[in-house]
Amino acid sequence: MAPEGVEAQTCVMTGGGETWARAYYRNTSGAELRSVLTLMGPGGRTVELHCALPAHDEPGSCETPRSPSAGGPDAYAAVAEYAGAGPVEEAPLLLRAGSDRAPVPETSDRPGASG
Repeated sequence: MAPEGVEAQTCVMTGGGETWARAYYRNTSGAELRSVLTLMGPGGRTVELHCALPAHDEPGSCETPRSPSAGGPDAYAAVAEYAGAGPVEEAPLLLRAGSDRAPVPETSDRPGASG
């Protein structure tokens, strides 16, 4: 949670051969905020989505369009940046929330792995 009153969690979603990013948020700042949700994939591919966060205390979410997966979940990362309203050059960055890469399962054929 940022001191200005926005809470957020960002994750990479997969299903049905598709991958997308989703950000969950709660805006308790009392002012409308904006965010940019970015999904980063293999080969430098990115998908960016701009979302407006209404000035109320209700949870919400923002989601990039789904696209065909180009690798496993560990090949993707997502980040959402939250800023105040107004001109971009004047709006402060309030919070940056990023996804963790999916864990790679340990296998017995990797050096140092137990199985």
